[in-house]
Amino acid sequence: MSVFIIRRLLQSLMVIVAMSLIVFFGVNVIGNPVDILINPEFDQEELERAIKALGLDLPLWQQYLVFVKNALQGDFGKSFVFGQSALKLIIQRVPATLELAFTALIMSIIIGIPLGLFAGLKPDSSVSKAIMGGSILGFSLPTFWVGIMMIMIFAVMLGVLPSTGRGQSLTIMGLEISFLTWDGLKHLLMPAINLALLKISLVIRLTRAGTREVVLQDYVKFARAKGLSTRRVILVHVLKNILIPVVTVIGLELGNLIAFSVVTETVFAWPGMGKLIIDSIQMLDRPIIVAYLMIIVFMFVTINLVVDILYSVLDPRVRLQDVKA
Repeated sequence: MSVFIIRRLLQSLMVIVAMSLIVFFGVNVIGNPVDILINPEFDQEELERAIKALGLDLPLWQQYLVFVKNALQGDFGKSFVFGQSALKLIIQRVPATLELAFTALIMSIIIGIPLGLFAGLKPDSSVSKAIMGGSILGFSLPTFWVGIMMIMIFAVMLGVLPSTGRGQSLTIMGLEISFLTWDGLKHLLMPAINLALLKISLVIRLTRAGTREVVLQDYVKFARAKGLSTRRVILVHVLKNILIPVVTVIGLELGNLIAFSVVTETVFAWPGMGKLIIDSIQMLDRPIIVAYLMIIVFMFVTINLVVDILYSVLDPRVRLQDVKA
């Protein structure tokens, strides 16, 4: 197990280094923030002073070295627009995004796995066909359109749920949490469902495919021949074996939920990282863009590492093959 973890840690470190190069140079070769942030009426001396204050006077490779040096100390630079630490501004928005992403993930697990299991065990029933038809809709409907329709129906026409914002929140250990209040929970419900819709469809189809494959295996037939109850066969022999690919995909999808919650946060005016990055892109606020992308990269790498370790726990063949390699 230790060999497996060390190899994955080294691979993760290489990915982070490579992505830092891609992110930094990719962001810095697009556009010129000077054209947006600096008054065009400035004379040449004032213009050069402003450029130096923004750290844009150095060659690009030197800017990267300065960025790496500061990033290792937890400093991703100051926002061009807000004049505050980019990392601090993002961290202030992280709880809202994580709350939305984890709620959507939990919804996809609670709803997707049982529905997919049922559809896999009884594929010819009308309910199973309806479940699979619904999953196709979940894949097909655009997230922004579903969000707007939800606002129209539940906020405007029925008036049962709020349309925007995060609602009332509680501060616990310095973090604002909204799902612990009734008002916050009502604000969270629509954006979480909107974000989870695609993932629910994915989990349903993945679970169904795994179930259809597993129920035909000899060990399941043998378990039934031994006279084990249907519940035990499903929970112990079927569900346990289909969880390996499901855990892998769900872990990776958590990163996607965090990174691509931008549309949902924009539609519902949810005060998370997604809305901040959209505003920063419009203003070419490079420190915030780079800091956001590096945080997302770090999250993806960390989640992948955890998923790999969990995968090896669920399937010992993975770590045994790695040790032999």
